[in-house]
Amino acid sequence: MIWIAVLVASAGCYLCKLAGLSLPASVLARPAVQRVAGLMPVVLLAALVAVQTVGSGQAVVLDARLAGVAVAGVAVWRRWPFLVVVALAALTTALLRLVVPGS
Repeated sequence: MIWIAVLVASAGCYLCKLAGLSLPASVLARPAVQRVAGLMPVVLLAALVAVQTVGSGQAVVLDARLAGVAVAGVAVWRRWPFLVVVALAALTTALLRLVVPGS
């Protein structure tokens, strides 16, 4: 059953890529298309972060990961270096897991 899903998803990805390559240059030159194409990586990354932060299987779980992402968000907002952002997020998550059992 999982192989069918993998094959269908692979075919869908291939067809999306083929559709993108088949578009005329005039469509790709439109400002709206360029704006959407520029924002797609940001949206996909935000969705990945959200799913990995509050998702656990089929359930929504609010635990120490959410606090780590929140601290990382503040650090990014303050324009701190990337390694500092990652270290603060990891430290916050680890300390909360140490202090609060089951998180």
